Amino acid sequence: MRLLIRFLTATMFLLMTDGVAAQNENMDESKVNPYTLPDLLSSNGKKISNVKQWERSRKPEILSLYQQHVYGRIPGRPSAMHFITTSIDRNALQGKATRKEVTIHFTAGEQGPSLHLLLWIPNERIKSPVFVGLNFDGNHTTHADSTITVTEKWKTTSKNKAILRGSQSTRWQVDTLIAHGYGLATAWYQDVERDDSTGWQTGIRTTLQESLQITPKEWGALAVWGWANSRIMDYLETDEQVDAKRVILTGHSRLGKAALWGAANDKRFAAIISNNSGEGGAALARRNFGEDVKRINRAFPHWFIGKFKDYSFAVDQLPVDQHMLLATMAPRPLYVASALEDAWADPKGEFLSAWHASSAYALYVKKGLPSSNMPPVNSPAGKWVRYHIRTGKHDVTLFDWQQYIDFADEYVK
Repeated sequence: MRLLIRFLTATMFLLMTDGVAAQNENMDESKVNPYTLPDLLSSNGKKISNVKQWERSRKPEILSLYQQHVYGRIPGRPSAMHFITTSIDRNALQGKATRKEVTIHFTAGEQGPSLHLLLWIPNERIKSPVFVGLNFDGNHTTHADSTITVTEKWKTTSKNKAILRGSQSTRWQVDTLIAHGYGLATAWYQDVERDDSTGWQTGIRTTLQESLQITPKEWGALAVWGWANSRIMDYLETDEQVDAKRVILTGHSRLGKAALWGAANDKRFAAIISNNSGEGGAALARRNFGEDVKRINRAFPHWFIGKFKDYSFAVDQLPVDQHMLLATMAPRPLYVASALEDAWADPKGEFLSAWHASSAYALYVKKGLPSSNMPPVNSPAGKWVRYHIRTGKHDVTLFDWQQYIDFADEYVK
């Protein structure tokens, strides 16, 4: 009985604090408080004025701060990792593409933790550039192809979901990518860690902690999912149909956050795309608009390391802000995208973050965003750092992909 009372009391407290937080989350641009960002191009009081200083001093310092205060560190690949191709169709999409399924095994045997990769490659090219991105609902939801495997891991983890083939196909636009000469590699993000507060107990943070030499508390789920993108890259480097020097990493929403941190730690990705990544992704944390640090820490405590909780009510004390994360992508091409109806992700905060990050690209004599004024809706702006805000909601659309393809055509392909 005493335990029940304690449980109910704790539940009521969470409900009450949730209600208060919801009322305090600002959705009015006129009520955004003044803020001061950490100086991107300053280290220990010294101005950073060239690439050498940036690469040797400031950039490593920024990455270390994110490891210590936000995401945790990302370990390397498991020594026993190996790949097994489980299916291949060289006449997919009416002969326009080759479709492969590859299991990335993280241990020497085949019973341990693994990641199931779905790869589409255009047949017209000898070696193809490839877009990489984790998916939310399973590989079989990214395209209506009835032969795509529904994995046992997905069936176990998503036992209350119906098997809806192709239900997320508008987010992936496989046919469009193939028609433009690009491949697509995707995997279900929960293959490596379930997306809830206890997912780490059965995910790779526990099952691989000895081989990776990292404890579960040293990294959060976002870092785990970022790590998974790098393991996909490990495979792509072995595939003779893939141009591994031209792999573009993309991520939507929470997986956009993971993609940014993953790319910051892995220079092999030739370009990076953040789609509606919001708080903890591209959006400035110090702007009190939409989702904020206290809300994201409460709703998704497993995404970040424990230290990040210290800033829930003291974001001004955070030694970094997200323009600094975006800046670590330099000089690689970076695209940040928002949606007009996605106020929760703070589109203006995403844009301003990309604009501030452009100063790091200037060190490499690469143009970023030209102005601190947001561009008109559906009108991409910028060069090596590019941004658009489109009509519509929190999603990935054909319009988004058309811009990403044009971007990749110009700076990667």
